Amino acid sequence: MASPQSGVVFEDFFPAMVEKLGTEGFMKELSKGFRLLMDGEKGVITFESLKKNSALLGLQDMSNEEVVCMLREGDLDGDGALNEMEFCTLMFRLSPALMKDSKKLLVEAIVNL
Repeated sequence: MASPQSGVVFEDFFPAMVEKLGTEGFMKELSKGFRLLMDGEKGVITFESLKKNSALLGLQDMSNEEVVCMLREGDLDGDGALNEMEFCTLMFRLSPALMKDSKKLLVEAIVNL
């Protein structure tokens, strides 16, 4: 998925991951991704932690403005950082195919609790 404001391109591999890993496995992978990007002391993804760890995602050339935009896009509570729920919500929103199947995935996740 391409961001209209930037040259950053996101390939939507999430549907294939859900198919391969199942809902529970996919959610575990999202949690691992969150922990990889978060500030270990604060327990959230901050501007600094995202900027520092963006190279792990192949996004080391992102400008400060692009990092701020990513944080703003997912920051639902307005604290300037992403908690795990906000991160997972953002990842779903960035995947049109997952958004289309989100009700089915939610039911499947609840059943597996």
